[in-house]
Amino acid sequence: MALGKSAAVVIGSFPLGESDRVVTFFSREYGKVRGVAKASRRMRSRFGGALELFTLGQLMFFDTGRSELVRIDHFDVVEPFAHVREDLDRLGQASWIVECVARLTGERDAHAGLYGLLGRSLRAMEAAAAPMRVAVCFGVRCLDALGHRPRLDRCVACGRVYPFPRPALDEGGVVCERCATATGGATPVSPAAVAALARLRAARWEDALAEPLGRTEGELKAALETHMTRLIGQPTRSVKFLREVRRLSEVTGERP
Repeated sequence: MALGKSAAVVIGSFPLGESDRVVTFFSREYGKVRGVAKASRRMRSRFGGALELFTLGQLMFFDTGRSELVRIDHFDVVEPFAHVREDLDRLGQASWIVECVARLTGERDAHAGLYGLLGRSLRAMEAAAAPMRVAVCFGVRCLDALGHRPRLDRCVACGRVYPFPRPALDEGGVVCERCATATGGATPVSPAAVAALARLRAARWEDALAEPLGRTEGELKAALETHMTRLIGQPTRSVKFLREVRRLSEVTGERP
């Protein structure tokens, strides 16, 4: 039975039986790890509230080698990121971030760069940075980290040099209007959004969070969601939650 230890973030969970829970972590040393936390749903569980979504802690588990699920022994909280769960918009944007990590990575595929990006993003959310801006900055860097960096210097279909007046974003990067019409499925974007995308991925993390984007911020977030949907094969669950949050905020007249 192998013992594993690593810093890790809780990125998902679901109940198992009457008292157990299957928890998914993204760890620095092992990448995505799924395990069973025995008796974690009982009133006096030794895990307490440690297994809440977004929590960063020190994970200890045992791997028997007989199952994809490990046995979680301890998870000692380092940063609970409780503030991230205090309003719906912050919760929704942070959920989009961890869902992208969960659905775009394989089991036990360590990725130190992506782990660091996840931690920086949650700390920015905790520090009251604008939630959508954090999600956009995460999305731009996540694509780079996983090898899906969109090409912005020329049309990825015909090779036409950018800029052109009505660009669109396809799986590999920008496409011109003619190629977007011919292939279908590309997401129309403004030249301002393409320029903002280029600035964000070249900037330092702190500078990217402070970059003035105006209306292009929402446009970039929508384009990134479309790009993630292509990679995952279906829309993220968290974006549906965010749409409902925005709808409710429009009805009540309150900001999400």
